[in-house]
Amino acid sequence: MKKLYYFILLFSLTMFAQYEKKEITINETITGNLYTPETNKKPNLVILLAGSGPTDRNGNQVGMANNSLKFLAEELAKNNTAVYTYDKRTVALLKQGKIKEATSISFNDFITDAETVLNHFQKEKKYRKIIIAGHSQGSLIGMIAIQKKGDAFISIAGPAHSIDKTITDQIAKQAPFLKKEVEDNFKILSEGKTFENKNPMLESIFNKEVQPFLTSWIHYNPQEEIAKLTIPTLILNGTRDIQVGTKDAELLKQAQPKAELQIITDMNHILKKVNDDTTENYATYSNPELPIMQELVNSITVFLKTL
Repeated sequence: MKKLYYFILLFSLTMFAQYEKKEITINETITGNLYTPETNKKPNLVILLAGSGPTDRNGNQVGMANNSLKFLAEELAKNNTAVYTYDKRTVALLKQGKIKEATSISFNDFITDAETVLNHFQKEKKYRKIIIAGHSQGSLIGMIAIQKKGDAFISIAGPAHSIDKTITDQIAKQAPFLKKEVEDNFKILSEGKTFENKNPMLESIFNKEVQPFLTSWIHYNPQEEIAKLTIPTLILNGTRDIQVGTKDAELLKQAQPKAELQIITDMNHILKKVNDDTTENYATYSNPELPIMQELVNSITVFLKTL
């Protein structure tokens, strides 16, 4: 009966925990929301990094709002964890009308931004532990940014291969007749060169503006980077992720044997619960009302309590 009482008490505190959301600007390209729980103790802080593309602090892109990162930040704040989510540099520059600057970003700029955010909050000395949690592309950014200093790392739906192999494998499954051309294009980029793409089917991948970005990204291998970590690490993925499969999570675990691996049943790439239906899976990417899976929140919360 005593154990039941404490369980009910803990459940009630979690359900009704309050938090404050405040916009924080760190520099001209980094602005986001800080979710601060109402607690008398120093909370842990999770810096949440978004995935690929022009993704904002809530996990949304133009025409594709799902609020995945917003929901995750809110749920963690309800569990007495502070969270900072910020717009990617691409989004910040586009909001400022700096289109040319937005298209000349390198992958290293994203790493620099994550390091800047980490340094900012470390200097404040308001938090017990500071953790970087990276989603998708943000996983690779985070595992590099936290290597110099940081308390823990969380990979959420993070790829295990360099971007050239990831894209080549995707093309091989969807359009195998394009695989050889894609491989040849990436070989050129890996040598630091650019080229004129003459195949309209590959324009979204290899257009002239994005080639320098791919060149800066291609040299990072997630398995090599996560192997460098000496801090507590949690690797998360879902069985319904149609972008980054559970095999990637397993490979990251092999590269970093001390990490904790958790596979969440029925969770897709944007952290929502779906069934086998592929149509339903894609539909969640534009559903800002559908909540994220509670199992994800629970897994992160339990991990944070062990730090």
